[in-house]
Amino acid sequence: EFLHSTAQRTTNGTTSTASPFWPIGMSPAALASALPCISGVGSARGQTRTTHARRHPRSALASMTDPAVSTSGGSAKPAKVAVFVSGGGSNLRAIHAATVGQGGFVNAEVVAVVSNLPNCGGVVWAAENDIPTLVYPPKKGEEGLTPAELVEQLKGVHAADYVLLAGYLRLIPAELCRAYADAMLNIHPALLPAFGGKGMHGHYVHEAVVASGARCSGPTVHFVNEEFDKGKIVAQRVVPVLPDDSADDVAAKVLQEEHKVGASR
Repeated sequence: EFLHSTAQRTTNGTTSTASPFWPIGMSPAALASALPCISGVGSARGQTRTTHARRHPRSALASMTDPAVSTSGGSAKPAKVAVFVSGGGSNLRAIHAATVGQGGFVNAEVVAVVSNLPNCGGVVWAAENDIPTLVYPPKKGEEGLTPAELVEQLKGVHAADYVLLAGYLRLIPAELCRAYADAMLNIHPALLPAFGGKGMHGHYVHEAVVASGARCSGPTVHFVNEEFDKGKIVAQRVVPVLPDDSADDVAAKVLQEEHKVGASR
């Protein structure tokens, strides 16, 4: 869904923006009842933060999903996307499956996979599917890229237009943030701005949600800048957290929604 949420379409010279969707499948009443348990999501006027962020006029989303036509009159070339992972890569696989080359609906292709763990499941899957892989940051004494080399590889070698962080557990270098300003997105496993910041990643997030007593959680897609989880929010989805849910239970629910918000219509 984040690949479509800010789509702008031009028909007969008139540009329109896709209608808001957050969160798909929830009635206004259900959404209203869910919002009070999300610390900090509402603005001073009672509006959700996503109402404004997803209409970013020059976002990667709008460019990636705009059905533009080339000067020769044919279809636009697929946008080139680099995906960062640190684990099994289920979001990576969902994103890849959604691209036009795989019979999906997103006019994009995955041109590189970056990881801090060269043997993680996402990297193994990428290699099996002939997608180039890069290591950043490398462990001490092991092979990998510097921040400058990472930018050169993505921009110069693989010509990636956009970067998607899909379960990547390392801080993005400032050089990459500047190189992909307004063109880099992250999927965070909680409803930002709650449960974000340094140390809030992976299972730590779900443990914090359960410990807090929050009665809902869900993934957030947001732009990436040089601060942990501080970029503008693009999309969110909500899942219930029941009184007897464990961190594992919450993680499983959120992961299902990550796949939807990351790579479905």
